[in-house]
Amino acid sequence: MIKVYQKYLIKKFLRKLFQVSLVFLSLIIILNIFEEISYFKNIEINFYFPLLLTLLNSPSILFEIFPFIFLISSLLVFLELIDKNELEVFKVNGLSNLKVIKVLFFASFISGLFLVIFYYNLSSKAKFLYLELKNNYSKDDKYLAMVTENGIWIKDEFNGSLYIINAKRIRKEYLENVLISEFDQNFDLIRMIKSPIINIANKKWVISNSVIYEQNKLLIKNKTIRLNTHFNQKKINEMFGDLSSLNILELRKLDDDYDKLGYSTMEIRSHLNKIFSLPVYLSIMTIFSSIIMLNIKKNKPMIFYLILSVFLSVVIYYFNYLFNLLGENGKLPIHISTWGPLFLLTIFILIGLVRIDEK
Repeated sequence: MIKVYQKYLIKKFLRKLFQVSLVFLSLIIILNIFEEISYFKNIEINFYFPLLLTLLNSPSILFEIFPFIFLISSLLVFLELIDKNELEVFKVNGLSNLKVIKVLFFASFISGLFLVIFYYNLSSKAKFLYLELKNNYSKDDKYLAMVTENGIWIKDEFNGSLYIINAKRIRKEYLENVLISEFDQNFDLIRMIKSPIINIANKKWVISNSVIYEQNKLLIKNKTIRLNTHFNQKKINEMFGDLSSLNILELRKLDDDYDKLGYSTMEIRSHLNKIFSLPVYLSIMTIFSSIIMLNIKKNKPMIFYLILSVFLSVVIYYFNYLFNLLGENGKLPIHISTWGPLFLLTIFILIGLVRIDEK
């Protein structure tokens, strides 16, 4: 059974969490809607369309900053408990600071599980709809890239020709086992190019050992040719890079598909690890904020706590960002890049908890 003081603390924490989330969501909507209006300034659209896109995009942005929302929320909870001398009342009734932190820890962990299981999958669906709607107005709508069980497919248009490109594998800056079908503007087949390997480091592809067919007849064999396209390795990576529009099952399937194609799965696995580690991350941020509040002098002005929360959020963000970047670049194993910062924060927290009951 949940005790009265536990219910009280959980309700207070969830209320602060809702309030802080609402503030951040409002800021995200305000900032994002200006960006969408700027994007469509030269396109005739319905006045409400940028607002719709903003509402679809905002949940995924909010998901990314939940660790800092939890940090600020727990900070505000302790600020209120200290201002009302409720911590002293708890102590008189035999409740230590450690028990208070324990309640907030479990509340954060359960909230994190809810966010991963339910909220993330809904926000990824909204993000997918956002990208689908916005891509209809993209200047690059005729340049497409996708991954299927049959390999990588690329659609490109250059100098009046339409290219449909299929590659079985991709390794760094090379496409392997490639078939390029070139069509004219009436969709009549001009020629087909087969190659075991193509260098796509630049937008001018180097096609090695090519075999060219025209009108079903062999024209050229074992020749190196160059093909101008709108794609290079960097642009292909960017087109596959928005993982926040995929739910957990879709991310796992994409990971399997990329692995079969030889395409780097570092970014996908890093993204999955960040999702799975979120409940732990949120709980650590809650405890971290609680320890900070119990170890600083009382009666500080509100601006002090606001500056403190922003400073801590920025430091922890870049600390995590550095580790994640090292993981995605292969400098660190994915699990270390995700869980390493959490482990270091946990050590800091354990040190802070040693004498927390004496405060």
